[in-house]
Amino acid sequence: MTAPEALYESTLSSLKLRARGKVRDIYDIDDKHMLIVATDRLSAFDVILPDPIPGKGRVLTRISNFWFAKLHHIMPNHLSNLTLEEVLPNATERVQVEGRAIVVKILKPLPVEAIVRGYLIGSGWKDYLKSGEVCGIKLPQGLQQAQELPEAIYTPSTKAAVDEHDENVSFEQTVKLMGQDLAEQVRDASLKIYKEAASYAKDRGIIIADTKFEFGIDDAGVLHLIDEALTPDSSRFWPADQYRLGISPPSFDKQYIRDYLETLDWDKTAPGPLLPKEVTAFCAEKYREAEVRLTQETLN
Repeated sequence: MTAPEALYESTLSSLKLRARGKVRDIYDIDDKHMLIVATDRLSAFDVILPDPIPGKGRVLTRISNFWFAKLHHIMPNHLSNLTLEEVLPNATERVQVEGRAIVVKILKPLPVEAIVRGYLIGSGWKDYLKSGEVCGIKLPQGLQQAQELPEAIYTPSTKAAVDEHDENVSFEQTVKLMGQDLAEQVRDASLKIYKEAASYAKDRGIIIADTKFEFGIDDAGVLHLIDEALTPDSSRFWPADQYRLGISPPSFDKQYIRDYLETLDWDKTAPGPLLPKEVTAFCAEKYREAEVRLTQETLN
């Protein structure tokens, strides 16, 4: 039995659907575990696009699992010891999500997205041009587009509902949302994880310009890394050999799709526009290339 080439939406009748996010479908297993399925849906500008990127969900899952294992010494993550076979004994259902589904512990998600920026690009660059700041953080004068920042900065945002836009918030606002201790833990862990991952990736030809993390806590209040980690969906990946100051470098991530969408007459609200097949194919190849570079494993 072979899995379908592209999966836009999963349908598992043996488990109760809890939610569909921008990319992931979430199912209840029991009161302590969930199944998270990474589909091939693509979200850009907080809008789910109508065309899938073939194989993307499997790549995201493999990359996240790679980082979860590599960064476990910094903090625990949401992965469970239960196997997919244990929670989906029906082979027909299982093949639909094999390689793109993980069994996770149910944790209490925190109400912020933890964003770390190591380079001046995207909305941060636009912010800097207007104010000399990024999300309220003052930066040195004279920086260029795509320049590495003197130090990586933490710029959290609130979590948006599907089809809505995230909103940047100050660290002080996260303290009000989560309390001083937890807000500091999230900030410090985010910066530590980013710095270690960015250093590792750079040695393998990838610059991680920025990324976002999500965290949850267990019943004992212990912080866990959840959702996905350092993937082309949650990060901006650049090929180090094509990096140049003053331009937006080509990327391994969905920035390629964003750049394409910027050329269209589209107001960045749902529904999103259809994508040409050559655009989705190129994007899929970039995702796969990022995985090979990071994990140093040849794909089947």
